[in-house]
Amino acid sequence: MRPFRIEVPEADLVDLRDRLARTRWPEPATVGGWTQGVPLDYARDLCDHWRRRYDWRRCEAEINALPQFCTSLDGGGDDGVDVHFLHVRSRHERALPLLLTHGWPGSVVEFLDVVGALTDPPDPADAFHLVIPSLPGYGFSSKPAVAGWGVERIAVAWAQLMDRLGYDRYGAQGGDWGSVVTAALGSAIPEALVGIHLTMPMALRPDPDDQPLSRDEKAALAERKAFVKVGTAFAQEQATRPQTLGYGLVDSPAALCTWIVEKFWDWSECAGDPANAIRRDRLLDDVMLYWLPATGASSIRLYWESYRRRRMDPVEVPTGVTQFPRELTRLPRHWLERRFTDLRYWSEPAVGGHFASMEQPEVFVDEVRAFFRLVRPATARLADSRRRHDSGGRASPDGRR
Repeated sequence: MRPFRIEVPEADLVDLRDRLARTRWPEPATVGGWTQGVPLDYARDLCDHWRRRYDWRRCEAEINALPQFCTSLDGGGDDGVDVHFLHVRSRHERALPLLLTHGWPGSVVEFLDVVGALTDPPDPADAFHLVIPSLPGYGFSSKPAVAGWGVERIAVAWAQLMDRLGYDRYGAQGGDWGSVVTAALGSAIPEALVGIHLTMPMALRPDPDDQPLSRDEKAALAERKAFVKVGTAFAQEQATRPQTLGYGLVDSPAALCTWIVEKFWDWSECAGDPANAIRRDRLLDDVMLYWLPATGASSIRLYWESYRRRRMDPVEVPTGVTQFPRELTRLPRHWLERRFTDLRYWSEPAVGGHFASMEQPEVFVDEVRAFFRLVRPATARLADSRRRHDSGGRASPDGRR
């Protein structure tokens, strides 16, 4: 375990502002609104804000205020990657370890607004020790040099990480790719998990499926069908030609920003402007975790690795599901029960979209707490778990290095 601190050279920020100032803009779309993608006036205004008023040092200081580390994980293969992660322990020693996994186009930024509430709740019985890694090829984790870093291998790497931190039993939570990785973890290493909580669980339609659908389930499947028809071209491109797309995403900040922010517009409950759901500077914080480490290509390569090879193995660990109304895919409960055979918690909040922890942090925290109250080990047994200090070093059973 190596302590980690983000220290971006000022020259990199100067270069970013210079590139933004020299953006070669296309002509406006031939129709109004977002029908053809991010409108030109919106893109220019956002990039102008990024260049003139956005303050990266604020975000850098916010992340650096949290304990960070880097460690090499191989996920059961021959070649390892250096994984960057936040390890924020609660002041309540008997808190439940919780692994939080982001997706694309997310990052550890997704969880910055919920760290405090999860680690230091009003009721100590709801406390968590948080482990928040950056996926391989994302953020400040290193980029895989060879093929093979798909979802299942990442899940094994996450189990290695939690073991290295001294956590024998823990919970896991994820959305987007984080949901897929968390489900794979539940399939591969169920004995380590007290439970998993998912905001975008995936499952196949049962065959045969003779259970009637409710009106809401029919509407959700209709929305999913529409999204597959008009909203998944990005995934097809990232799953088939990530390298070609990556040249533009790594070289042009305007291309990267609009490629990512379009997804926040489409996938959040934002009433036409992503900033209605997530403040503008927080959106740019997330974009910066792709721009600064130049992960435009390496991050989307996960689609090439796993998008067409997604496995739907049974998951027998206790599972909680929260389906937000603007989630990309909301499947019928009986579909999910076929795969997640111990589905103990189901919730459908009134507000929120795909980026739940950023859009509705208080609701997200309430949902996570509510599920894990059902599966937390008894306090005495939890206290017997091996633990590590914030330093990242291995702790003895009595907590000493």
